[in-house]
Amino acid sequence: MKKLVYIIAAFVVGALQMSADDVESLQNEDYFEYMGKADEAIADGDWASAERYLLDAIMADPTNPTRVMILSNLGLVQYNLGRDSLALNSLNEAHKMAPKSTKVLANRAEVLMAMGRDEDAMSDYETILSLDSVNQEALYIHSLLCLRMDMSEEALADCLRLERIDADSYDTHLAYGSYYTAMKDWVRAVPHYTGLIERDPSASLYCARAVCYLMLDKLNEASADISSGLELEPENSELYFYRAHLNKKRFLTDDARADMKRSLELKQAGK
Repeated sequence: MKKLVYIIAAFVVGALQMSADDVESLQNEDYFEYMGKADEAIADGDWASAERYLLDAIMADPTNPTRVMILSNLGLVQYNLGRDSLALNSLNEAHKMAPKSTKVLANRAEVLMAMGRDEDAMSDYETILSLDSVNQEALYIHSLLCLRMDMSEEALADCLRLERIDADSYDTHLAYGSYYTAMKDWVRAVPHYTGLIERDPSASLYCARAVCYLMLDKLNEASADISSGLELEPENSELYFYRAHLNKKRFLTDDARADMKRSLELKQAGK
């Protein structure tokens, strides 16, 4: 009887065993399911769910070659959750696995910039440019960092490099617009913002050009840009801030105070 039980037990165990291909197939199914859910959560701004699904994807298939990009995306998700240390750990781990990945470096630099670690972010962007000297986005952001660090000559050099790569690209015009604004050369900044607005109007671009018009005392033009910007983003705190200054220049004191109050309220609300 004992021998019969043993034989039956052995048969059951054998029936439940999976081949390596079967196990890998199930892992892949779980992996892609988690990745799909993570993408949906990121699109919805549901960072907590996105983090959970990305971690589940890593656990489902720890050896998957795309694990590098999962860790890189996980770092951005964790940053959005306010977990700065974890975010950098994830991005550092991704960088160790793929030290020449410009995408990983760009994601880490983005987090470092948001944390106010401009010098560390600058180092990452310089590494990106050493790997890809015509990376226009990296050149543009590098130019912004130079401006923030009072390195105006280096910022202009980035603009010139962008111009040589593509004189009419979005990044080139934005870099020049930002550079001339920082240099308070409002007249030269305006055409760059105008070109960008004609291509793809946004509240931030109207805001940038409105500042130039305010500084040039072109109040009607500034007013038009602020109105256009508020049509796109009715709760943009910066636009109310600049409208307060516009109203002050027009001696509309009560309107200026109301706009400044609204600007502060929206800023406190994170808008």
